[in-house]
Amino acid sequence: MGPAELKVLVRAGGEGRSIRSAADFGEWVSALTLDELAEPFTFVVDGGGVLRLAPRRSEHVVCAGGGEVLSAGEMSFREDSGRWVVEEVSNQSTGYCPDIDSWPAVAEALDRIGIHRPPGFTHEVVFRRCHSCRELNIVREKDFVCVFCGEDLPREWNVGEPG
Repeated sequence: MGPAELKVLVRAGGEGRSIRSAADFGEWVSALTLDELAEPFTFVVDGGGVLRLAPRRSEHVVCAGGGEVLSAGEMSFREDSGRWVVEEVSNQSTGYCPDIDSWPAVAEALDRIGIHRPPGFTHEVVFRRCHSCRELNIVREKDFVCVFCGEDLPREWNVGEPG
């Protein structure tokens, strides 16, 4: 959905770490430094429902190996009484521009690996494409007006529309 030039960054073997189980997560998190854990991570839920994690400054399309995703954004973790929990999670990804209704895919992926999670995105980003100028917008404060041309934006997610 985002800039086409990001797709050229995708390299075989360069995708984010696939986390399919609690053991996968434990192995991944145990290799991180405290500094790495202090920042959020780039995440995607790939087309198969698998959570993939990469360092924060990674591009989502690279984390996904260039494939389709069910959701994408940023996620941070903390340890609480000996178990890992998601502290914050957003759908902030200008590469995929997922709608806030992509949350169930994130919840299912986290539940499958046994990571405690919030009931929804802790920070929701609303993406819309302008029908008039075709520019991608982030809707702020429920103001559904294109910042580029001033036209009204649709209330429903439309970023994936053709054209």
